[in-house]
Amino acid sequence: MKKIAIFPGSFDPFTKGHHDIVLRSLALFDEVIIGIGYNSTKKNRYFDIDLMVEKIEEVYKDMPRVSVVVYNELTSTLAKKYEAQFLVRGLRNTTDFEYENTISQMNRYLNGELDTVFLITSPQYAAISSTVIREVHRYGGDVDEFLPYSL
Repeated sequence: MKKIAIFPGSFDPFTKGHHDIVLRSLALFDEVIIGIGYNSTKKNRYFDIDLMVEKIEEVYKDMPRVSVVVYNELTSTLAKKYEAQFLVRGLRNTTDFEYENTISQMNRYLNGELDTVFLITSPQYAAISSTVIREVHRYGGDVDEFLPYSL
């Protein structure tokens, strides 16, 4: 059976840390689907979702085992739709773990076939967060060194 993983997130923006998680996931799974979701707790996106799809697809254009989808439903429902058995999540610290563990438990409750795999962020990316990148960009700072593409 093909091992399919979904890497869900708002990816606002998609960072080198996210890219690292995707590359490392390819060693574990046959296919990785990057799911750009609409997060109900975040009012508005900073970066246009179509721009993020374009930039992420550009990064993986030569990697047929990676695809990008946009979704506006429960992640557990998305996983069923694509017959994914795994979710992949990156953890930078214990705060991330507390948050992600709760979500993982709910996803497992909603879809008993779904396991979450946590990958610890590589040290060189641990300080990178989409929130910080948005703030730097908002005030005119150069963020390209934190992204696997140019804005």
